[in-house]
Amino acid sequence: MADVLSQAEIDALLSALTSGEVNAEEIRDAGDSNHVRTYDFRRAMRFSKDHIRIIRRIHEHFARLLATSLSGQLRAVVQIQVESVDQVPYEEFIRSIPTLTVIQVMELHPLQGKAVMEMNPQVVFALLDRLLGGVVKGPYRERELTEIEHALLLRALGSTTDFLAEAWRNVGELSPELLSIESNPQFLQLTTPNETVLVVTMSAKIGSASGLINLCIPHVTIEPLIPKLSTQYFMDSGKVRRSSDRPEVPRLQRHLLGSSAEVSVVLGEAELTLQELLDIQVGDVIPLNTPIGSPLNVLVNDVPTLLGSIGTRRNKYAVQILGDVKEVSGDDRGHEAVTG
Repeated sequence: MADVLSQAEIDALLSALTSGEVNAEEIRDAGDSNHVRTYDFRRAMRFSKDHIRIIRRIHEHFARLLATSLSGQLRAVVQIQVESVDQVPYEEFIRSIPTLTVIQVMELHPLQGKAVMEMNPQVVFALLDRLLGGVVKGPYRERELTEIEHALLLRALGSTTDFLAEAWRNVGELSPELLSIESNPQFLQLTTPNETVLVVTMSAKIGSASGLINLCIPHVTIEPLIPKLSTQYFMDSGKVRRSSDRPEVPRLQRHLLGSSAEVSVVLGEAELTLQELLDIQVGDVIPLNTPIGSPLNVLVNDVPTLLGSIGTRRNKYAVQILGDVKEVSGDDRGHEAVTG
């Protein structure tokens, strides 16, 4: 396929033709001549541009989920974004990553074979620093993880497999499983050296530390899902998945309805000097700034939410709900919430 020129390149070419710097006849003659393009059989293209486009969208979703999870755990801003999606020989991928790094080995059930997620040590040590309550101060000296750091990393990245399954759900139901964490890429044997692998490169930034995260999936592993890596299938399956999520709504509602909330009522406020406060005696009356009969603020978890009217019910103080705090309503009808 011929290369597509950008608008800037088209403008530059037209300008050169107008000024005479480029001869149109020479361009025509060059276009008529035969061109030979070198093809490397070791870099077989197993994924089309449409496949790459869908895979990129899948892992952009994965990057957002992972960044949100880590930001919550670390109480810091974590930025992760997809930089590139490439298909390269496995041997080339192994040579491209550092000799001392952090590699998560996973199985993508029910697919055959394994996948790996390689994280630059600078990102890993920044993550561990924040987990232990420290401040990110890179660059870090690259070394192997201790047993404690290994356990902490497993806990912090425990949801990675769930995020990967969620990102791929529009294409297929995967159940990724984290098998181990390695440090030397030379001991990995995912596939043969010349086999094509899919490499998704993501950039990660935690504080002042930054590095790359590489997700490597062999072609033979992902091959059963390739027919589904089309824009039409991806969008259609997304609609089906959204409709299939509806049965979960009642379960979520039950959980929400069973949660508790603290409800309180503000009867009024008064402003006193410190001396007046010290002189208060039993039987003294403190005038409040709320007129009798005016609606009172009903707070839910200390947030003004409703308007109510104070009264009694069955020999207990009670509040009759008049409406939403944003509404101006004189409707005396409503539900009653009894406060102890």
